[in-house]
Amino acid sequence: MAEPLIVLVHGAFAESAAWNGVIERLTRYGLPVLAVANPLRSLAGDAGHLRDAIAGLARPVMLVGHSYGGMVITQAATGNPAVKALVYVAGFAPEPGESAARLSLTFPGSTLASTLTSTPLADGSTDRSIEPARFAHQFAADVNPDAAALMAATQRPITDRALGDALDAPIAAWRTIPNWFVWGSADRNIPASASRYMAQRARARELREIDGASHAVAVSQPGPVCEVIREAAAHI
Repeated sequence: MAEPLIVLVHGAFAESAAWNGVIERLTRYGLPVLAVANPLRSLAGDAGHLRDAIAGLARPVMLVGHSYGGMVITQAATGNPAVKALVYVAGFAPEPGESAARLSLTFPGSTLASTLTSTPLADGSTDRSIEPARFAHQFAADVNPDAAALMAATQRPITDRALGDALDAPIAAWRTIPNWFVWGSADRNIPASASRYMAQRARARELREIDGASHAVAVSQPGPVCEVIREAAAHI
């Protein structure tokens, strides 16, 4: 059987380049890796896009999801024998019926809602983005200011529909697939208490909280994030 390919899935207000530091480290260790684009339009559509990408690879994969990307990898892994492990990087790990919007309010502390701007779309939905002037403080407080400014300018919006879509599966994929979690203690999007709760609920193989790290933990702390991914890869 081919070595599992590490597939990285970004979340809302980000794009695939957010994984660059992690990719550089993984490739140094000779691990095969691919970052895929996440449309951020609807959970069913985004997960379908990821499933199509997995099918086209024709090999086993390990899915790594950041933020809303955790919703997508959980949905896409449902009933998919190609998926051998799940890694949540400051990511949502929902139960059936739970949405990103609901999980973000499970514990107090998220200040995301007050930083969002809205753009009405022709189909009646709404795009949500983080105000550029507030992006660094909200999303990437421990990232180099110049890099955080680039992230603000290149952020991809997410629809309100995607944020409100609930996991549609008979059972959460993390209940049957080995999983690992890593997050920052200073996350202002998904409170650390929420990440800790989801990791404990999933009976994660590893629960790593990085002191002082923001929601953009893969950008600010690519080394520790890479270590967790490598740990997962070594056990599948």
